[in-house]
Amino acid sequence: MRNITPTVMSLTSALLLSTAAMADDTPPPAAPAAAPAAPAAPAAPAFQLGMDGPITINPTPYTVSSGSALGTIIINGAVSGIAMAQDHHVSGDHSGWGDLSNAQILIEKTDGPLQFFVDAGTYSFPDLGTPYTRSNKITSSSFGAVPIAFLKWVPTGAFSVQVGKLPTLIGAEYNYTFENTNIERGLLWNQENQVARGIQANYTYGPVLFNLSLNDGFYSGKYSYVTGAATWTIDGSNTLELSGGGNTKTTTVSNSATPVFLNNSSMINLIWTHTQGPWTFQPYYQYTSVPSVPALKSSGASTSGAAVFIDYAFPSTSPLTGFSLPVRVEYITSKSNAASSPNLLYGPSSKAWSFTFTPTYQWKIYFVRGELSYTNASSLTAGDGFGTLGTAKSQTRALLETGVLF
Repeated sequence: MRNITPTVMSLTSALLLSTAAMADDTPPPAAPAAAPAAPAAPAAPAFQLGMDGPITINPTPYTVSSGSALGTIIINGAVSGIAMAQDHHVSGDHSGWGDLSNAQILIEKTDGPLQFFVDAGTYSFPDLGTPYTRSNKITSSSFGAVPIAFLKWVPTGAFSVQVGKLPTLIGAEYNYTFENTNIERGLLWNQENQVARGIQANYTYGPVLFNLSLNDGFYSGKYSYVTGAATWTIDGSNTLELSGGGNTKTTTVSNSATPVFLNNSSMINLIWTHTQGPWTFQPYYQYTSVPSVPALKSSGASTSGAAVFIDYAFPSTSPLTGFSLPVRVEYITSKSNAASSPNLLYGPSSKAWSFTFTPTYQWKIYFVRGELSYTNASSLTAGDGFGTLGTAKSQTRALLETGVLF
């Protein structure tokens, strides 16, 4: 709101001085200059790691000025703990556990022609329908203590190039718990890559952002995977994204970070995001195709799935401000024509659906949320389902996560 107090005071002073001048014909002194307007509050720094909400990153992170060489360095962080109880746990998992889900420091520079981002620490990937791997083990067996790190060259406002360990362009969910509406990733996320080493170009043309990347796919070390995305900002309430990718040649790399069959896959996503007041709706479709790999004597397979994310965030005028109610519903099918086809779900030609509800509360930089999830599989292969024998068709989980984003 504009400050009108100096103006009113000036008018009042002028009126009094004018009255005095008419009384004794003495020239009035010059009116004092109006006080300068208060400077506008600085905008929150940009943040290069994606956030789906409702949890938000600290809007006033710690900053370090390194002089003219690098400019301002922005430092964020995430520390959180998680606990879970579940039925029908698979062999090697447990009916309940607790863990450190995140202990990360996020360092970045987001202005000037040369920028960077570094994510360092430990993390976990709680995921529907799969056994949980503790953060210390998943960190060492997947992307290491520096899972994401890249340099970014920004010669113009419309074009940039990134090189390094990059987050995927595929899918509607991010990697870490604090980035997403739900604590656990979903069934469709299981088919997607997470981090890839390579190069990525970004170009904005009007309301459309284009991304194109040459990388090593599912962290294989073989730079033959190509991914891309086009995101159209239709208006202030709607965006539409088309993304996809695939391997340009067959590779046989297989390790704890690289599932050999998915590393040879191609996939496509169509994602629509709509916001309306306190509501957010995000439906998306995904198709994945895995070709036959003669060197591994495997036949082809595919998956087709759809999901919808719905979130209601209580407005600032509500006594429940800070609370939000995210929901995710998914359905996915797998198809194959031979017994030698890879298992992409719960056995060849299996199906599954899930429901996840994650009530969340954030106060300043602190958050706490619970979660109830249910996964149901059908047409499963005995041994590939839930339970210690792999024959159960469903799994229910209850989770709690709390943490701080500093």
